[in-house]
Order: sequence, then structure tokens, then C-alpha cells
Amino acid sequence: MAPSRTPSSSRPPPAPAPDSNGKAREQDNVIRTKILLLGMRRSGKTSIRQVLFNNLSPRETLYLETTTHLTKHTFDTVIPLEIWDCPGDTTPETLGAPLSQFATMIFVIDIQDLYHQPIQKLVNFAITAYQDNPNINLEVFVHKADVLTEEYKIENFRHIQERVLYELGFVNIEYEQIPINFQLTSIYDHSLHDAFSRVLHKLIDSLPYLEDLLNVFCSNSQATKAFLFDTESRLYVATDASPVDPPTHNLCSDYLQTLNAFGPLYKSISASPFRMQASTPEPPAPPTPAGLSAPASPRPPTAGAPPSTTSSALASPASPSAPLSSTQSPHPDNNTLLPTPAPTPTSASASTTTSPSPLTPPTLPTSASTSTSTPTALPSPAPAAAPRPRFYPSAAASLSPTAAAAGTTLTYHLVAPRLALLALVPAGVFAARRGLVEYNVVFFREGVQEICAVEAEARRVR
Repeated sequence: MAPSRTPSSSRPPPAPAPDSNGKAREQDNVIRTKILLLGMRRSGKTSIRQVLFNNLSPRETLYLETTTHLTKHTFDTVIPLEIWDCPGDTTPETLGAPLSQFATMIFVIDIQDLYHQPIQKLVNFAITAYQDNPNINLEVFVHKADVLTEEYKIENFRHIQERVLYELGFVNIEYEQIPINFQLTSIYDHSLHDAFSRVLHKLIDSLPYLEDLLNVFCSNSQATKAFLFDTESRLYVATDASPVDPPTHNLCSDYLQTLNAFGPLYKSISASPFRMQASTPEPPAPPTPAGLSAPASPRPPTAGAPPSTTSSALASPASPSAPLSSTQSPHPDNNTLLPTPAPTPTSASASTTTSPSPLTPPTLPTSASTSTSTPTALPSPAPAAAPRPRFYPSAAASLSPTAAAAGTTLTYHLVAPRLALLALVPAGVFAARRGLVEYNVVFFREGVQEICAVEAEARRVR
């Protein structure tokens, strides 16, 4: 039996390594859920992490180097995660941290590899983790399943399960009751995303509330299936109560991948930054004090040119900040505001030939101008503009386009900065009640954002 390890070890822990994305753990003021990724050398641990969280193409994983040191990768979704990618020679004693710190342990076994050594290592880690933390989630990914035929794949998968349970029972009969989940995975199909999504579901405390929101949305919108996807990793963090059909999940995942690939091509450079975030209103200009007027411009107005609103407002001693209205015109001698005369030929010719002298001081306004140019109250500052609502893109694709509008429509709605709702709605329902579907999306979005805000507040380090 492997000896039990306790957090109070006499050996000092090693210095924390920086995360793979450049963020140090000490600078992160968030309590993260830790996932331990273990396996033998060249079993595919780093390929899994790179494909899921760094958008690496599966074909490019052939050029990845062997992991020689512990790598910590942080990822934010509904809950913040920290994935520890360990070298193949890691043991419970050399890990540098007690297994009680981890919520999930994922052990990767190459389905083509010899089973004896990886199974012995898995049993050692499983017993130690169970002793330190009986509530830890133990997952086994039987990886690289795409290289075998369906018959040999199922046979090897069953053989690995039996060997692991036998080895646990051989150590102690009570260890046969340790819950271990086995899943077939491959980076070349959707099995990896589906398996890791199921692992993620066990770590989200607010999962029942997200599922309730999806159930209500499906009921009110007549949707046959709905997923809440993380847009970057394409992991579905929640789904409704109906069973997950693999073809349906694969279809939604491929559609999300297509939108991620082609969406930036249709983004407006000038408009999108302002539509995707709330804008801060500019402060209003300070009003001009009462009784203070700027000197008149020494340059006479051009003959035949209409007087500008700014110049007339600055030159008027009675109303320095009042704009020129449609029923007022500047006096030809002192630029005071007068009622606009009737459009007669005489007045038109006078306005084009008369030009005031720039050196003539302004005279007092006449009785006619006094009634129209009385001092006005200071304008109140403009109210602060409300922040623009965040822009949430949406899309829809008809899966079976026919003349009778029969078939299914796959819809996409962004509900949070990194979460999107993908739903399958009958084409006839979507065509007739699209407004109702989008109305339900608004309330679903508000509920998801409130749940995410509560999760973020509960995990913030104070």
C-alpha cells in the first residue's frame, strides 16, 4: 500500500512555475479549480491541453516536444481553471503539492501502449489521491483511439478497465469501490471535447441553475436541444435535460468552430470596438459666464455670404451664448439680432451691398432688437449619455432548407464574453416566431450573466 501523504511535509515545496500563458500564479487574485493531468511519456497529455485551450490544430501536435517540467496553464470559463501538465516521470512524491489541492485528476493512457507500467502508475496515484481527498474526481482518458478499428478499440478499452479494477482490488479490497470514470478520446474527432466537457460539469457548482435556464428556454422556444458553449475551447459547460446525441453535439461544435474562424473576417474595424464595449461619455463643455462676451472679429463678413451662428453669438453683447434662430438676423451696423424682414428685393440688395466697418464700436440695440435679444438663462450642462449596450452577435443556419421551410435551424447567440447559446429549433417555429426566440434569449442571457457574476465574486481573493 502506498504511504499516505499529508500537506505538512518536511520537504520545502519548489518555487511556483509561471503559467504557460505568461501569468504568474501569485498575480492572480482568483481562487482557481485545479486539474492534474498525468500520464506516461508520449501519451498525449500536452496535445490534449494544446488542442483544447490553445486552439492548436491536431496535425501540429506532431511537432510538440516532450514535456520535461511541470507546466501550469490557466483558463477562464464559467469557473477559473488551472491545469497542471506533468512530465511522464512524475510521482506523488515529486509532484511538489499534495493531491488534496486538486479537484480532478486525469490520467492519460495510450491505447497502443503496453499497459503494465501505466496501469501501475495510475493505481499508485489513485490510491494516494483517494487517501488525501476521498472526494477527488478520478478520470482515465484512453487516448489515441482513432488509430484502431471499432472492434479492437472496444476490446482494448474493456481490457484496460478490467486490469485497473483488478490491480486496485489486489492492493486492498476496499479500493475496488474507488469511483473511476473511463472514456475513449482522440484529438482528431469530437470525443475529446465531449469527455472534457463531462469532466468540467463535475466542477461547476452552479451547473443545476444553468441547466434549469436551458430547460426553461427549450420549453418556451420549442427548441429540441440547447448547449451553453465556451466559445474558445468549444467545451459545453451545460446542456438541457434531454440526452446528448453525439451527432448533435458534433454539429454544434463544428458550427461554433466555423463562426470562430470566419467571424473576424466580417468585423468592422471602426465600429466593432465601440459596439463590443461600453463607451465612456465625454464631459460637457463648461458654459460661458453671463455678461462676458468676446470681441467682435475685425474681419468684415464676405458680401453675399450667410452669417455664421458662431460669429453672431460671439459678437452680440446682449446674448453672448444664444444661437441664431430661424426668425432672427444680424443688424447690418452692430451685429445685433433683429427680426428677419420679409424677403423683398430691396432688403436683399441692401444686405449684399452694406458692410459694417470693423472699427465702429457697437451701438445700443434699438427697441425692435431689444424685444428679440433679451438675455437668456445659462444653458444647463448636457446630461451624461448612457453607456451603449454591449453588442451580442447572433447567427442562424438552416440544416434542411426546403421550399416548405421544413427541417431544423441551428441558432447561435452570444450571452457572455466567452459563452454562447447554441440551440436546435424547428425551422417552421423559428421562421414564424423568431422574435419570441430572441426575446427568450434576452432573459436567458441575463440569468447566465448573474450566475457568472456570483461565481466571480465568490472566487475573488479579498
